[in-house]
Order: sequence, then structure tokens, then C-alpha cells
Amino acid sequence: MSAPLSPPAPGQAVKPTGTGATRAPEIAWRVAFAATAALPLVLIYSRAIGDGLLSLVAVLFLAVRIRTPSMTETRFGWARTPWTALALVFWAWQIVTSLHAGNLHAIVESLVFVRLFVFIAAMEFWVLATPAARRWFARALALTALWVLAECWQQIVTGTNMFGDPRWVAGEVTGPFWSPRAGSTWQMLALPAFLPAIAWALEREGRRTRLFGVAGLVLLVATQVLITQRMPTLLLGLSLVVTGLMLPRFRRPLLVAVLGGAVALALAPLISPATWTRFVLEFTQQMEHFRATQYAQLFMRAGVMIAAHPWFGLGFDGFRAHCLEPQYLHNLSWISIPDPASANGCSIHPHNYYLQAATNAGLPGLALFAALGLAWLWRFGRGAVASPQRVALFAFLVTVLWPITSATSFYTLPNAGFAFVLIGWGLAEARAGSAHAPRTMSAQAPRTMSAQAPRTMSAQAPRAMSAQAPRAMSA
Repeated sequence: MSAPLSPPAPGQAVKPTGTGATRAPEIAWRVAFAATAALPLVLIYSRAIGDGLLSLVAVLFLAVRIRTPSMTETRFGWARTPWTALALVFWAWQIVTSLHAGNLHAIVESLVFVRLFVFIAAMEFWVLATPAARRWFARALALTALWVLAECWQQIVTGTNMFGDPRWVAGEVTGPFWSPRAGSTWQMLALPAFLPAIAWALEREGRRTRLFGVAGLVLLVATQVLITQRMPTLLLGLSLVVTGLMLPRFRRPLLVAVLGGAVALALAPLISPATWTRFVLEFTQQMEHFRATQYAQLFMRAGVMIAAHPWFGLGFDGFRAHCLEPQYLHNLSWISIPDPASANGCSIHPHNYYLQAATNAGLPGLALFAALGLAWLWRFGRGAVASPQRVALFAFLVTVLWPITSATSFYTLPNAGFAFVLIGWGLAEARAGSAHAPRTMSAQAPRTMSAQAPRTMSAQAPRAMSAQAPRAMSA
């Protein structure tokens, strides 16, 4: 049975001992944990409330850190870790580029963007600092993933979800959403939510239990295929490859799951014609004529804007604000597409995190974003093979940071909200894993000297004196 929820121990947060003001850190932590646990489900239905909960956690974290002098860590020690330092520099540079652009809206947006990074730090250093908190959060996220799974299959079987919403125009399954967002959400949540349970089943001795684990993997992949969104399906396949590379004992079950997904795709003309059309017919056509697609037009427009403003970019949200301006409606000198001036080359963002970082903050911003991603990957991956949970979170992060992909905006909820929630959870798991790693000699030596040396002197010296002194006197 899980330990009861309680605030982090001293060194992570203050342990309250009284009432009134001394209980404020405990109350703040409980509120922050409740908001964090509710966030995955809230993000499905309300972008505004989700942003409010995320911002509340960030504010409470800063308030507790500033107003609690009895912490063993310095108040802003969390900001000196490699990833937080890079994130804050990236944020500061984004403010500089927005000031350079002279757009008030961009300046305000860049100023408040830091709440996302502070929220991640709050999850790592405070909200999920205890094993019990991480277990309860994992259960809350698994319930959200189960809800997405149930709503997707309801729509696959009956044609509508719980609210009567049908499939999207091109046949995509929307699940609990009203628009086609179920694919990316399921791709992000599936492995972190269910891989630990599947791993447990696969490691049991009973054949039925192992078959249950394999069936879980097959269901996970088949659901992604039948949702009928291409890029999330490809990214889930990438995450399964990463999982198989890190956990060799799961390679056969993962291969069975991939084959199950292939069978589902082969049966798609019978059970889901829209899936067959989008995955096979449309995808083949798009790959053959990629330069004429909207993706190529978006990427070309972003490339032209970056070439025109390589150092400062166009400020926060610069792509949306300037993508229809005449000076960007042409090809690059080294690559071309049929219609570079098409209005399809303009959107609310360039559909790629790296292009978004570069259009917003120039090549220095792109370099900082890439460095931040590498810092996260290092933290997630170091020692992750010891835990299926951490492997699942690392595989998720690889798909989020994969450069050759079409993505949502890095700065907006709900999709970026799921990403930041899982990044915060992954950093908390990585921090806990490093805390339980074997200590080095440099870490053990001071304790050895301080704990053993006095005992040696105090325990052995009197015994030596008492044993030798009589013998010396008698001699």
C-alpha cells in the first residue's frame, strides 16, 4: 500500500511543525500537487484553466522558495542546474529578440513564457520530490490516458464520442476532443502511462500474465494506428524503437506489437477506410510530391524568414505576425518549391519546434533551444535503463525533440502543456534516480572520516591503554 501523501522532506522543502504561518508551505504543496495531478485531464477540456493551474504551481513554488529561509538548499539553487540555467538564458534571449522587434505583444508574451520552465522546476524540485507523490501522479496520468483510450474506441466503434462528436473531416478519430488532437495526446501519454504495468506483466512467470502484457502493447499500437494521424503514429513507432534499444528483454513483445499495428493497418480498408486512405494513399502521394505540400510551404517560409533575420529573429510569435509579408514570399537560393508565395505557407506557427525557435529568436535562440533539449536528454537518459518508467519518459522526450517532424507550437497549451507536464515528471524521476545511485568515493570519504575515525580513537585507544598499562606496571 502506498505511503500517505506528504510534503517533501527537509532539504527538498520545509517540514511544517506548527500552525498558522508555519503550515503555509504544507498547504501550498498540497494545493500545488492537486493542481499538478489534475492538469493532464484539465488540459483535454480547458486550455485557460490548464494554463491557470500550471501558472499557480509555478507561483506557489517561487513563493515557498522565497519565503522559507530554513531550507537546506539556497532559495534559488534550483536555477543553477544545467537545464534550468539554459532555460533561463533561452528565456532572456527571447525577451531581447522581442524588444529588438519592438512588438509590445511579443514582449509581454516572452516575459510570461518563463512560467512553463518554472512549472517544470516546481515538479522536479518540489511537487514530485517524494516517492508517494510520484506514484499518485503516475496514477492520475494513467487515468487520463485510459479516458483518452476509452473515448477513442467509443468513436471507432460507434462513430461518435461521449459528447456526440463524430470523426473529423478526413476521418481522424478525435477521442475526447472535438478536433483531431487525440493522436498526439495518445502518442505522448501511452508509454509513460502504461509501460511500467506492461513491463510488470511481461516479467511474470505465468503465461497468461505475459500474454496480458503483449496484448497491452498490441492495443497501444493498434489504437494509435486507428486514430488515423500519421505523424503521431510515426513518432510512437520511434518511441517503441528507443524502448527496444534500451530494454532488450522487451524486443520480442515490441516486435509483436508492431506486427499487430501492421495487421490493423492491413485490415483498415474493412474496419476503417479513412485510416487506409490517409496512411497509405495520401501519405504515399505526399511523399512523392512533398515540395507541393503545405508542410514544404511552411518550412520554406520559415527558412526565408530565418535567412533574413539570422541573429535576432522576429521576436516572440514572429512567424504568425509576419509570414504573409511580401519580402518573405520567395524561395531560398539553394532550394525551391513550386509556389513559395502561397497563403498556405502562413500559419500560427511553422509546425516545427526548431524552426519556431529560430524564427522567434534567430540562430542563437535555435542553438540555446537545441542545448536545452540535449540537457534534458542527458538527465532523462542517464541511468534510465534501471526503470521502465524512466525509459518510457526518455522515449517520449526523444519524440518531442526529434527534429524532422511536424509539431504543434512549443509555447502554447494544450499540446505543449502535456509535453511540459511529462518533462517535469521525467526530471523528477531522474532526480530521484540519481539520489539513489551509488555514491562516489569523494561523497563517502567525509562521512567515513567523520563517522569512523572518532569511533576508532574512542573505542580502541582506551582498550589499548587498559590492556597494556598493567603489563607495563608489572614489568
